Amino acid sequence: MFALAKFVFSLQSILNIKLKMETQAKQAFAAAKNRLDEEEQRLEELYQRKNSYEERAKELLQGTLRIRDIEDNKNAILMMDAYIADQLRRVEAARERLEYEREQMTEAVKERKTYETLREQAFEEFLQDENKAESKAVDELVSYTYGQRMAETV
Repeated sequence: MFALAKFVFSLQSILNIKLKMETQAKQAFAAAKNRLDEEEQRLEELYQRKNSYEERAKELLQGTLRIRDIEDNKNAILMMDAYIADQLRRVEAARERLEYEREQMTEAVKERKTYETLREQAFEEFLQDENKAESKAVDELVSYTYGQRMAETV
């Protein structure tokens, strides 16, 4: 009886782009998180190596003192300190990158939600327009039917 209208969101192509941008931002965030985890793992391994050298230093100071071994161990500890300092910078850089990617992802989510809200509002307006059109059609049909019955009784 009534033709069904189809809802078309005029900004759908932009919403689709925003969805893709959000997906890309989430992937970039996940990659940054993985990178941070890797850098923190490397840092932990360096700390463990340094601890083993420090334990070895304690062992070297007991019993017969071998100066060369003690010096080598001391140099190894100093090298580990340098590696750890470098790795701390890498961890901090990875944290900063993660925070940047988090901000990008948050912004992408906000933009997508904005367009989805606009879509929902447009759909509500579409439904209201359809309800008005349906009510008008029903009123016209009732008026026509009433007019036909009145014409038949006259």
